[in-house]
Amino acid sequence: TMSRGSEPAASDIGVVGDIKKEKKVALITGITGQVHGILRRSSSFNTGRIEHLYQNPQAHTEGNMKLHYGDLTDSTCLVKIINQVKPTEIYNLGAQSHVKISFELAEYTANVDGVGTLRLLDAIKTCGLTNSVKFYQASTSELYGKVQEIPQTETTPFYPRSPYGAAKLYAYWIVVNFREAYNMFAVNGILFNHESPRRGSNFVTRKISRSVAKIHLGQLESFSLGNLDSKRDWGHARDYVKAMWLMLQQEEPDDFVIATGEVHSVREFVEKAFRHVGKTIVWNGKDEHEVGCCQETGVVHVKVNPKYFRPTEVQPVEIALVHDGCVSGFDDLTRRSVGSSSHFSQEEYLGRI
Repeated sequence: TMSRGSEPAASDIGVVGDIKKEKKVALITGITGQVHGILRRSSSFNTGRIEHLYQNPQAHTEGNMKLHYGDLTDSTCLVKIINQVKPTEIYNLGAQSHVKISFELAEYTANVDGVGTLRLLDAIKTCGLTNSVKFYQASTSELYGKVQEIPQTETTPFYPRSPYGAAKLYAYWIVVNFREAYNMFAVNGILFNHESPRRGSNFVTRKISRSVAKIHLGQLESFSLGNLDSKRDWGHARDYVKAMWLMLQQEEPDDFVIATGEVHSVREFVEKAFRHVGKTIVWNGKDEHEVGCCQETGVVHVKVNPKYFRPTEVQPVEIALVHDGCVSGFDDLTRRSVGSSSHFSQEEYLGRI
């Protein structure tokens, strides 16, 4: 099954490009995730906005986007697709990308996120496209995990603290290996958390924004979270997509760290999200007994549930980064996330009346 709002799936692969005119052709794994919806609309690919992709089959049978079914655990299908498409750029976004779930599905995560990347690179080599394809690997800030130095740069030692991070670490080094051994244009984008309204609701930022919107619309009274003091660098996926594309436009392949340079806690995200709907959250209690109450009404809207705690938590990070304003700030991210959730929920709500 496919869902436009889900995280990138290992089994969905899309192709964007003007194939008839033999221009650039981009192969994107994980086509059903939050990033694909932005990536496939990027003007950098000379593609038009494609709406109702799954409701209208003509969108990918007659347009400039072709949908292929594949799986990063299946070497044969990857070779077949790459040989058929002959892409000029490949964006490997397909993954089991939920950190907490990776502890429960460690072997599957390693197979898809780690070995899946190897299968894709090897398929490029098997098809004889080593010198003609540019390859982007979606790496992650989870590689740093237990921070070894502050601030982090491209040379900071890695110390992943989850099966997801460990699998991505293998993928990182296999990309470097293919780049050096076969002179392949292959790069790692070490992206810190990037969010959007397409983010899956099992991820904390989207869970918060959707829950706040539902509370604002009277559809929900409270929701539960894990570690309120967990800190992350959150940016908007649209900005990170631009960075992905730019990495493949460089003359020489290299790895880059992409982040906003700002670190915020889950607690701050909650407070900002409620502020956008006119509510002020005050905190009472400690640890798993802590609750977030609406200052205006006294109603408890946020609770802490230990089941959402990770077995190991990554440490707060600080990034050595200078950006030119193209990366959205924290306020803009929370505003867009809650605004989108509120609009979506209201449509849903009105549709039931």
